[in-house]
Amino acid sequence: MERKNIFYAGEQTKAVHAGEFPDPSTKASAPNIVMSTTFVVDSDTGFSVEGMDENDAWVYTRWGNPTIRQLENKLAAIEDAETAIAFASGMSAIVTLLFHLLKTGDHAVISDVAYAALAEISNEMIPGLGIKITKVNTSDIEAVAAAVQANTKLIYIETPCNPILRLTDIAAVAAIAHNAGAKLAVDSTFATPIATRPLQLGADFVIHSLTKYLGGHGDALGGVLLGAKRELVSIRKKTSIRFGGTISPFNAWLIIRGMATLPLRMRVHQENALKIAEYLEQNNKIRRVIYPGLPSHPQYELAKRQMKNFSGILTFQVKDKRDVQKIAERLQIIHYAVSLGHHRSLIFYLNSDDLLQTSFKFVSPAQYDSWNAFAGEGIFRFSAGLENAEDLITDLEQALGD
Repeated sequence: MERKNIFYAGEQTKAVHAGEFPDPSTKASAPNIVMSTTFVVDSDTGFSVEGMDENDAWVYTRWGNPTIRQLENKLAAIEDAETAIAFASGMSAIVTLLFHLLKTGDHAVISDVAYAALAEISNEMIPGLGIKITKVNTSDIEAVAAAVQANTKLIYIETPCNPILRLTDIAAVAAIAHNAGAKLAVDSTFATPIATRPLQLGADFVIHSLTKYLGGHGDALGGVLLGAKRELVSIRKKTSIRFGGTISPFNAWLIIRGMATLPLRMRVHQENALKIAEYLEQNNKIRRVIYPGLPSHPQYELAKRQMKNFSGILTFQVKDKRDVQKIAERLQIIHYAVSLGHHRSLIFYLNSDDLLQTSFKFVSPAQYDSWNAFAGEGIFRFSAGLENAEDLITDLEQALGD
């Protein structure tokens, strides 16, 4: 049987202990990996999830698994959520939420700059099902309010948003959503629970890509949806189990292990990102640096109010396009690669022309203006790892050299 956790006040204690307990049979201190896909059950066990209760015995890993449940309990504790559903990827969590909440004839408001895969499925696939999508700059609270319609069921935001690090006032958008009878979902992957707890600010759902900071080591895909039990029990039974986006127990175990150091890692990610951002602001080859922890960020006051940690992602623009290739080819410590939130530093160049053709479909001059203010012709997205900041700066310096 599962053991109930005591209340843990400190985030470091939660990160280490929440969801975990010594094995009752072997007394093993570290969590076991239960890789079995099926479990021996009683003779009266049903064959459908319809009759399943959250606390029933294990039946089949797509329905639930002891290792995955330990991860979900840890995630819920550190996010201050009632419960959580773990998925095989962040996109699996996003798609499950969208298809659970939205039906033909419904309307959703989505950030006009968001994770590329979400942006792309909300350009054509979801509207193709008869669901209307309005994309707005969600940092503009008036634009969000104006986009709401009588049939709006969901407002979906990212803060900071990927890739330009624009922020959204969660509490303000939550008020708009709830006044309209809609739900608010927040992708908080860039912030992590160490920086921001969206549920405390009025959000109904929080999404993370566990592949990023929560796993932290670049070796396990995963995603999570968190919120109130009354909402997530229905989502688990009616949608997530049937969609089948179940995280591997092995990946769940890797992420449990990675989360133990999350609060400690986020301190170093922030320290390194700030030092690198300050260095780049003084470099005469750099046009602009965007980082929520810099006073030069257009929403620095909101960042201070809404984030306890400014995270480890920064972006920068170079003045000379020739430096794009130099940086990509010359870096020695920093890996030129996609993704973010890993213990090693990662950097990747995002060309605005490419992104505006494939992912982000703006409909107003104001949306283009906001993109250009944050991204210009293109940006490097830099995920500061846990290396010595001085070594990372030296690597950037030699890459930018003549």
